[in-house]
Amino acid sequence: MKASKIMLCVSGLILLFTIAAATAADAPTLTFTFSTVQIKNAQDTHVYGVNNAGVMVGRYVDSAGIDHGMKLVGKKLTTIDDPSGSDTFCYNINSANVIVGSYANSSNNSQAFIYQNKHFRDITPPGAVASSAFDVNDEGFVIGGYTDSAGATHGFVWNGKKMYQTVDVPGASYTLASGINNNRLITLNWGDPAGNVESALYNGKTDRIIQKRLNVPGAVSSTANSIDSAGDVVYAWTDSTGLHHGALCIGCASPGRKYHKFDDPKGADGTYGDGINDHGLIVGVYFTNGGATAEGFKATY
Repeated sequence: MKASKIMLCVSGLILLFTIAAATAADAPTLTFTFSTVQIKNAQDTHVYGVNNAGVMVGRYVDSAGIDHGMKLVGKKLTTIDDPSGSDTFCYNINSANVIVGSYANSSNNSQAFIYQNKHFRDITPPGAVASSAFDVNDEGFVIGGYTDSAGATHGFVWNGKKMYQTVDVPGASYTLASGINNNRLITLNWGDPAGNVESALYNGKTDRIIQKRLNVPGAVSSTANSIDSAGDVVYAWTDSTGLHHGALCIGCASPGRKYHKFDDPKGADGTYGDGINDHGLIVGVYFTNGGATAEGFKATY
């Protein structure tokens, strides 16, 4: 099965380098309206992030099987390939059209980058052997994950200048920072002792984990991928059969948070919620053909 942003966040970085509180109840009253995002002649299309203007980023696999980063403005496609390597992935974009992602370098390790005004710049946390950048807010703060020389995987926060901060959930086998909003609230994903993915919420302004388990109710693994300015979080989560689904947590930073689960009706073999903006737009990936084919989607609610 081709990987979505969540799977790449976890498995890609590792190769290179329970349940939420009872107050967090299912709330299946929200209506989601889906439409497919597909690149012409592409084998697969993955949409990972969206900004407040509705500009989407992700990647596609061309007819020759090569991965390319992409930006979509309406139906206008811009291919974004980092010239320093191959297999470019664009994970998210802010309101100033600054894009972050990763590419495979000459050592075939993941290298985080930031792309602005048609220029690429590597992002390398101190001690990183491999790295990926997963989100950037409108202040220019970038978050992601890196693997050190000992093989340990950490989350990181970069202020866009010189300051890097390592983020680790206590007791986790690994930690990845996946999303950041304009209030500097950060979603974290981490490995628990059973080998499952769990989610946390981190206050980037006070350097404090304010919610260690922020998981979708009923999920075996629960990955928080993106957070909007209101503190609403979009997820990819796995059920007991191993099938992936999407979820939206409304007011995730508050005790009264509500979860709304969703599946793209065309995604018989799984749905991943990957990105969210401040205007009720979610993007992600769904799978068909036994997981062999990936298509992007956007959904309003």
